[in-house]
Amino acid sequence: MSAPLNPLTLRHTGTDTASTPLTTRYTPHVLALFRIVVGLLFACHGAASLFGVLGGAMGQGATVPAGSWPGWYAAVIQFAGGLLVLLGLGTRAAAFVSSGSMAYAYFSVHQGSALWPIQNGGEPSAMFCWAFLLILFLGPGAWSLDRLLFGDRAPRTDAPRVTV
Repeated sequence: MSAPLNPLTLRHTGTDTASTPLTTRYTPHVLALFRIVVGLLFACHGAASLFGVLGGAMGQGATVPAGSWPGWYAAVIQFAGGLLVLLGLGTRAAAFVSSGSMAYAYFSVHQGSALWPIQNGGEPSAMFCWAFLLILFLGPGAWSLDRLLFGDRAPRTDAPRVTV
Protein backbone atom coordinates (compact mmCIF):
# COMPACT_ATOMS: atom_id res chain seq x y z
CA MET A 1 0.00 0.00 0.00
CA SER A 2 1.39 3.40 -0.90
CA ALA A 3 1.75 6.24 1.54
CA PRO A 4 -0.89 9.01 1.60
CA LEU A 5 -0.45 11.94 -0.77
CA ASN A 6 0.25 15.40 0.58
CA PRO A 7 -1.91 17.67 -1.66
CA LEU A 8 0.27 20.72 -1.06
CA THR A 9 3.52 19.21 -2.28
CA LEU A 10 2.19 16.38 -4.49
CA ARG A 11 4.54 14.09 -2.59
CA HIS A 12 3.78 10.92 -0.72
CA THR A 13 4.17 11.30 3.02
CA GLY A 14 5.74 7.86 3.55
CA THR A 15 9.47 7.41 3.96
CA ASP A 16 10.02 5.26 0.83
CA THR A 17 8.80 7.82 -1.74
CA ALA A 18 8.93 11.08 0.18
CA SER A 19 11.65 12.55 -2.01
CA THR A 20 9.97 11.79 -5.35
CA PRO A 21 7.18 14.16 -6.38
CA LEU A 22 4.39 12.63 -8.46
CA THR A 23 5.08 15.05 -11.30
CA THR A 24 8.63 13.73 -11.56
CA ARG A 25 7.67 10.09 -11.22
CA TYR A 26 5.02 10.19 -13.95
CA THR A 27 6.75 12.57 -16.37
CA PRO A 28 8.05 9.78 -18.69
CA HIS A 29 4.58 8.23 -18.88
CA VAL A 30 2.80 11.53 -19.57
CA LEU A 31 5.45 12.38 -22.17
CA ALA A 32 4.79 9.03 -23.87
CA LEU A 33 1.04 9.72 -23.91
CA PHE A 34 1.71 13.19 -25.36
CA ARG A 35 3.96 11.68 -28.06
CA ILE A 36 1.38 9.02 -28.94
CA VAL A 37 -1.49 11.52 -29.28
CA VAL A 38 0.55 14.02 -31.30
CA GLY A 39 1.83 11.25 -33.58
CA LEU A 40 -1.67 9.87 -34.11
CA LEU A 41 -3.15 13.27 -34.95
CA PHE A 42 -0.28 14.05 -37.35
CA ALA A 43 -0.59 10.66 -39.08
CA CYS A 44 -4.33 11.30 -39.50
CA HIS A 45 -3.57 14.53 -41.37
CA GLY A 46 -1.24 12.64 -43.70
CA ALA A 47 -3.69 9.78 -44.21
CA ALA A 48 -6.47 12.23 -45.07
CA SER A 49 -4.35 13.86 -47.78
CA LEU A 50 -2.80 10.66 -49.16
CA PHE A 51 -5.77 8.28 -49.04
CA GLY A 52 -8.83 10.56 -48.96
CA VAL A 53 -9.99 9.17 -45.60
CA LEU A 54 -11.21 11.14 -42.57
CA GLY A 55 -12.64 13.86 -44.78
CA GLY A 56 -9.82 13.84 -47.31
CA ALA A 57 -7.45 16.62 -48.25
CA MET A 58 -8.66 19.95 -46.84
CA GLY A 59 -11.96 18.29 -45.89
CA GLN A 60 -12.98 17.88 -49.54
CA GLY A 61 -12.84 14.07 -49.63
CA ALA A 62 -10.11 14.14 -52.25
CA THR A 63 -6.45 13.16 -52.24
CA VAL A 64 -3.39 15.25 -53.01
CA PRO A 65 -2.01 14.43 -56.48
CA ALA A 66 1.03 12.13 -56.17
CA GLY A 67 4.31 13.99 -56.47
CA SER A 68 2.78 17.49 -56.27
CA TRP A 69 4.95 20.03 -54.45
CA PRO A 70 4.62 20.67 -51.54
CA GLY A 71 1.29 19.01 -50.69
CA TRP A 72 2.09 15.38 -51.47
CA TYR A 73 5.52 15.51 -49.84
CA ALA A 74 4.04 17.18 -46.76
CA ALA A 75 1.39 14.45 -46.58
CA VAL A 76 4.06 11.73 -46.78
CA ILE A 77 6.02 13.42 -43.98
CA GLN A 78 2.83 13.76 -41.93
CA PHE A 79 1.82 10.14 -42.38
CA ALA A 80 5.25 8.51 -41.99
CA GLY A 81 6.50 10.96 -39.36
CA GLY A 82 3.27 10.66 -37.41
CA LEU A 83 3.45 6.86 -37.40
CA LEU A 84 7.11 6.86 -36.36
CA VAL A 85 6.46 9.32 -33.54
CA LEU A 86 3.33 7.40 -32.50
CA LEU A 87 5.31 4.15 -32.26
CA GLY A 88 8.34 5.82 -30.72
CA LEU A 89 10.66 4.50 -33.45
CA GLY A 90 13.35 6.92 -34.58
CA THR A 91 11.42 9.39 -32.50
CA ARG A 92 13.87 12.28 -32.38
CA ALA A 93 14.71 12.15 -36.11
CA ALA A 94 11.03 11.87 -37.06
CA ALA A 95 10.15 14.74 -34.70
CA PHE A 96 12.93 16.87 -36.22
CA VAL A 97 11.69 16.36 -39.80
CA SER A 98 8.05 16.77 -38.76
CA SER A 99 8.77 19.98 -36.84
CA GLY A 100 10.69 21.38 -39.79
CA SER A 101 7.91 20.53 -42.23
CA MET A 102 5.38 22.34 -40.06
CA ALA A 103 7.65 25.38 -39.74
CA TYR A 104 7.95 25.40 -43.54
CA ALA A 105 4.17 25.05 -43.88
CA TYR A 106 3.56 27.93 -41.49
CA PHE A 107 5.97 30.37 -43.10
CA SER A 108 5.29 29.44 -46.73
CA VAL A 109 1.51 28.99 -46.61
CA HIS A 110 0.06 30.83 -43.62
CA GLN A 111 2.28 33.65 -42.42
CA GLY A 112 2.00 35.68 -45.62
CA SER A 113 -1.70 36.37 -45.13
CA ALA A 114 -1.55 37.67 -41.53
CA LEU A 115 0.87 37.91 -38.62
CA TRP A 116 -0.92 35.80 -35.99
CA PRO A 117 -1.80 32.10 -36.40
CA ILE A 118 -5.38 32.78 -35.27
CA GLN A 119 -5.75 35.18 -38.20
CA ASN A 120 -3.98 33.18 -40.91
CA GLY A 121 -5.24 29.64 -40.20
CA GLY A 122 -1.80 28.45 -39.18
CA GLU A 123 -2.62 27.28 -35.66
CA PRO A 124 -2.29 23.55 -36.44
CA SER A 125 1.04 24.12 -38.19
CA ALA A 126 2.38 26.20 -35.32
CA MET A 127 1.16 23.77 -32.65
CA PHE A 128 2.53 20.70 -34.44
CA CYS A 129 5.86 22.48 -35.04
CA TRP A 130 6.31 23.29 -31.35
CA ALA A 131 4.96 19.93 -30.15
CA PHE A 132 7.46 18.05 -32.31
CA LEU A 133 10.26 20.34 -31.20
CA LEU A 134 9.38 19.47 -27.60
CA ILE A 135 9.41 15.74 -28.41
CA LEU A 136 12.75 16.18 -30.18
CA PHE A 137 14.34 17.60 -27.04
CA LEU A 138 12.56 15.52 -24.38
CA GLY A 139 12.65 12.17 -26.18
CA PRO A 140 10.01 9.49 -26.57
CA GLY A 141 9.06 8.96 -22.93
CA ALA A 142 8.53 5.68 -21.13
CA TRP A 143 6.83 3.54 -23.78
CA SER A 144 8.53 3.46 -27.16
CA LEU A 145 9.98 1.03 -29.65
CA ASP A 146 13.25 2.95 -29.37
CA ARG A 147 13.46 2.02 -25.68
CA LEU A 148 12.33 -1.55 -26.32
CA LEU A 149 14.80 -2.18 -29.16
CA PHE A 150 17.79 -0.09 -28.09
CA GLY A 151 17.39 0.26 -24.32
CA ASP A 152 17.35 3.38 -22.21
CA ARG A 153 19.73 5.91 -23.72
CA ALA A 154 18.74 8.72 -21.40
CA PRO A 155 21.54 11.15 -20.58
CA ARG A 156 23.42 10.41 -17.39
CA THR A 157 22.27 12.47 -14.47
CA ASP A 158 25.14 11.52 -12.20
CA ALA A 159 27.76 13.24 -14.38
CA PRO A 160 29.63 16.05 -12.64
CA ARG A 161 28.34 19.54 -13.34
CA VAL A 162 30.71 22.07 -14.87
CA THR A 163 30.54 25.59 -13.51
CA VAL A 164 32.08 28.56 -15.24
